Amino acid sequence: MSLSSSKKTYKTLALPEVSRLIQIMDELRVGCPWDQKQTFESLSGLTIEETYELVEAIRANDLTEIEKELGDLLLHIVFYAKIGSESNSFTLESVAHKISEKLIFRHPHIYGTVKVSNQEEVKKNWEALKLKEKGNKGVLSGVPKSLPSLVKAYRMQQKAAAVGFDWPTPQDVMGKVREELQEFEDELVKNNTEAIEEEFGDLLFSLVNYGRALKINPQQALEKTNQKFKRRFEHIEAVVSAKHQSLQDLSLEQMDAYWNEAKVLEKTENLKK
Repeated sequence: MSLSSSKKTYKTLALPEVSRLIQIMDELRVGCPWDQKQTFESLSGLTIEETYELVEAIRANDLTEIEKELGDLLLHIVFYAKIGSESNSFTLESVAHKISEKLIFRHPHIYGTVKVSNQEEVKKNWEALKLKEKGNKGVLSGVPKSLPSLVKAYRMQQKAAAVGFDWPTPQDVMGKVREELQEFEDELVKNNTEAIEEEFGDLLFSLVNYGRALKINPQQALEKTNQKFKRRFEHIEAVVSAKHQSLQDLSLEQMDAYWNEAKVLEKTENLKK
């Protein structure tokens, strides 16, 4: 699809429904007691929840749910813009204008004369342009403080790598992982609680870096393992329940046997959803 045809499609299909949503938001803000009381702060937690629900739908590849959750997020954007307009701070139009200008500025290979040959060059240009926009702010200043630590580590490493601060090869990163593991084990022997925690953090950070070097998103990888653990543990619970027992009645060896049974069943797709 060309740039011109893309613009035409969105103008004819999206704008009437977006206008309808804006009108509904205006009406709710005037007439609904709950909507009237909402603030940026009160909505922020709900926005995080909606974002996680969207991610969950994406991971499940549930297109119907993805559409629904995108609608929920769009509602939040319209809601924030409505609140902003009430204090003459910003509007949905100004929000859209600023992100459009940012996209044009950060894609000089599309809207300018810059030449790129791959996505890595696009990412490096993007980070360089972000620094130019932010003036004297540092490379890592754009990483939100409130990000979960695992995601924050990954994003900081990505940003540092974009300006050349990176290991040459994944094998080099693996060497760092082994080094951090040894330092962690050394502190375990000393039984130094504070140092153990610090070295454990260093080990986790190096593992995130190794995953990044292998083009593995650590957050996604860990979530897949979380889901796998959940499936297998729920299999243990189901077996125990069918036998009218409780988990407390089982030895570790018995639970481990059911766990291994779940692993075998997974290979035949019986437990996977």
